[in-house]
Amino acid sequence: MQRSKNDLWVGLFVLIGAAAILFLALQAANLLNLSFQSTYRVEARFDNIGGLKPKSAVRSAGVVVGRVESIVFDDKTFQARVTLTLENRYQFPKDSSLKILTSGLLGDQYVGIEAGSEDKNLAQGDVVSTTQSAVVLENLIGQFLYSKASSGKPEPAK
Repeated sequence: MQRSKNDLWVGLFVLIGAAAILFLALQAANLLNLSFQSTYRVEARFDNIGGLKPKSAVRSAGVVVGRVESIVFDDKTFQARVTLTLENRYQFPKDSSLKILTSGLLGDQYVGIEAGSEDKNLAQGDVVSTTQSAVVLENLIGQFLYSKASSGKPEPAK
């Protein structure tokens, strides 16, 4: 009888530990969002979203104010249509701008909001028109190499 009680407690402890590890793994991978705040949706169009993924953070001044809900390709405008869910407690002017930024040198990408100055705030279903696409590292390296190659002049032969 004593052995089965110990087995029960050890089993319960192992289950709690496994649940805690699963919770931490989902939080670290940014796949779990435990926000119970009410939200509103806004939409934005980007020429290039880089490595942005659904559930990526939406930040303003470094504070997470929402999440990327979905990303779809618009075959009429040939742009990525990104739907964002922002918490109701954070209100941004209608002329705010969105940028796709990277945390760290090669880290995860997120959407950054720069607040505008208009009196009216973004509301459910609004489309943000001022956006800046992701900076693609390969494009920057290519531009750098191309500019170095074109600026290099051959020396005259002696």
